[in-house]
Amino acid sequence: METADRLLKLLDVHDLHLAPIDTLGDRARLQHHPDTAARKFQLDEWFVTYLDSLPAPDVERGDAVASMRALGRVDLVPAVYEWLADEATREQLVEYLSVEGGPDGGFDDLVAACQLGIDGIAKLELAQNYWDEMGNGRMERVHTELHRKLARALGLRAVPREELPVEALERAALGSLLATNRWLQPEMVGALGLIELQAGPRCRKVVRALERVGAGWDAIDFYAEHAEADPRHGKDWVDKVVGSLQDRGDWGERIVRGARWRSAVNARFFAAMHERFVREDGSHGDADAPAADAGHRRRAAA
Repeated sequence: METADRLLKLLDVHDLHLAPIDTLGDRARLQHHPDTAARKFQLDEWFVTYLDSLPAPDVERGDAVASMRALGRVDLVPAVYEWLADEATREQLVEYLSVEGGPDGGFDDLVAACQLGIDGIAKLELAQNYWDEMGNGRMERVHTELHRKLARALGLRAVPREELPVEALERAALGSLLATNRWLQPEMVGALGLIELQAGPRCRKVVRALERVGAGWDAIDFYAEHAEADPRHGKDWVDKVVGSLQDRGDWGERIVRGARWRSAVNARFFAAMHERFVREDGSHGDADAPAADAGHRRRAAA
């Protein structure tokens, strides 16, 4: 079975645990069916082995806080974001953001799942992070609502999974793998922490791109919010969550493992997006090319 096909099947199973229940219909009853459990276990085990096999930055081990900070500095602003900020047309920007899905697609639910069974300072920081995701109680500032406003303003579309490149499927499957496996909670702390550490500078590049193409505030607001908030979130996540959990058994090593997984799938995704949009000869990808082209490249790469 090709990598892309395995990932699509894995995401389909993870949907039974994480997708909005109204989208599942009667399938929701299959969540804990023995056949579902067996398939999920096999695919999850395959994906963990796959993630461990991906090239990832090798940072000094021992102190998880220092390791997280070192990982956060690796490829902090990928080349594709420089291109977005300075050169991409509005059509190319819309196409890229439709595939990227924002810096924290479903991040609120991931943080909620990450809190299970944790207490103390780490619990308080995760709760504060989640409350920020909820707009600090203001419905119009909830991050999911800001993204919906962005999508309406720019005309973003939800790209079907079957049309996504394999590297985008890897990023999506990493989040759902961590959210549906309690034994991977330390890795989840690391992966989510790296998202927070790196999102701010990338969001600033998107803000610059949106301003350059003349987008209005409804389009800019989502990325502007993350450009401001995520650097603070990243620092607090590392200091208060990682710092207070790293000495709990083998958590420190495993937190770094999760961050390395996220770093590895990010590197593959950004390289694929650079290949798609920015050609080696200096010409740009065809802004009118349908997202299905990405799906074709996904199948070829799998």
